[in-house]
Amino acid sequence: MARYMISFEKGSMDHISEADFPEVGRAAHAVIQEAKDAGVFLFGGGLDYEDNDVEYAAVAIDGTITDGPYPETKELIGGVTIVEVPTREEALKWAAKIAVACRCAQDVRKFMFDPDLIE
Repeated sequence: MARYMISFEKGSMDHISEADFPEVGRAAHAVIQEAKDAGVFLFGGGLDYEDNDVEYAAVAIDGTITDGPYPETKELIGGVTIVEVPTREEALKWAAKIAVACRCAQDVRKFMFDPDLIE
C-alpha cells in the first residue's frame, strides 16, 4: 500500500458562493466518510488562513525562525487528505471524488516509501 496526499491550493474554492458552501461541505464530508468506510482515509483537513491570531513561520535549516510563508503566496495549500491505497489509479479515483465534491482541482502526490511505517 502507498500513501498519497490529495491537496488543493488556497483560494481554489473562492468561486463558491456562500449559499452553496453548505452543500459543498456536505458533499466533501460524504466523500471523506466514504473513504473512511473503505479503510483508505488516514488524515485530512483544511488549513486556517482566516484566524488573525494565527502566525505564520518558516524555520531554516539552522533553526532560525522568520515570519512567513505569507497568506498571499500562491503556493499555499488550502487543504489536504491523506489516503493509503494499493495503486496510483486508486488515489486518482479518490482525488476525482474530492474534486467533484469540493468543486476544485486536486493535486495528487505520493509519499516516499518508509519501511518503518509498515504495520
